Amino acid sequence: MKTLKLLFGFALSATLLTSCYTEQININDNGPAITLNQLLQSYDLWYVDINATQGFGETPFMEIAFTLTFDNGRLLANNNLVGIGSQGNGYGVQIGTYAAYDMILDINHVIDGFNSFDVYQIDNNTIELYNPFNDTSYFLDGYQRSTFNYDFVFYDNIHYFLQEYEAWEKVYTSDFGALNEFDNENYLQFLSGGNDSTFRSSQDINVNNPNNIFWDYTGVYGVGNVPGNMYLKTLTLDYDFFDNEFFELSVIDDGTIELFHADSGTVYEFEGRGYIAYYRTSDTSGKITEQKDAPKKRKRKAPKVDNPRENKRNL
Repeated sequence: MKTLKLLFGFALSATLLTSCYTEQININDNGPAITLNQLLQSYDLWYVDINATQGFGETPFMEIAFTLTFDNGRLLANNNLVGIGSQGNGYGVQIGTYAAYDMILDINHVIDGFNSFDVYQIDNNTIELYNPFNDTSYFLDGYQRSTFNYDFVFYDNIHYFLQEYEAWEKVYTSDFGALNEFDNENYLQFLSGGNDSTFRSSQDINVNNPNNIFWDYTGVYGVGNVPGNMYLKTLTLDYDFFDNEFFELSVIDDGTIELFHADSGTVYEFEGRGYIAYYRTSDTSGKITEQKDAPKKRKRKAPKVDNPRENKRNL
């Protein structure tokens, strides 16, 4: 996440939430024809509009990525929200290679292996990647890096940010505020995978390795929006034995969050422990390795729908 806030007035949200598209056959209807490779490189970043996906299949690396970048045969992605806007100069990390020809995009992913897509240009900055092997289409919106609203992406998906650390350790409790049950909780964990609403808490103290934390409680949590303030969220932790705990959630930096406990007026700060880089560059040669084994993916807010795209390719 960038330290300096980008211009909030940038109307990224209108495009990110688009879910209905009209197919165009030509690569570029508004000017001279260009090659598919030129089209892919005409934008610095392609935002993966996961809610617009059509079909019941899944291409794993597409379910993880927030953005893709096509750079002369190198495929880069922002898979993590920690560091988005700065990691790889805003492009993320290399996750594989690609080849573009005719209207076909072949991708060799470092973990998932080979995938091939039919490419359709939908409008001036939207393309469809159709995977005929699982009959699923992904829709990507193109942006230049200088105008891409990294902050919007970060805060619109903040529950994934909470999942990008093995644990969050309480490092500060304010002197003001009434005593309350949450004062005893020292570690929080937000689980990824099949259920994005599960959290765990622990009253352990001074644990150096997150793997050694004994989790006292497992419950469900929810992150909500505050009308008129993109940078402030709400966090609800459901503790059955002493009711829900409600907080205002602020992000101090990529590794620190502030929780304001509404009932007691107490302020807590938590620091992330055990950063989960879903893909990282392991050495100076640029070799990519997978850091996390858990099945992290972006959950679609919209239900899955049938894909009307007819598979015409000879497989």
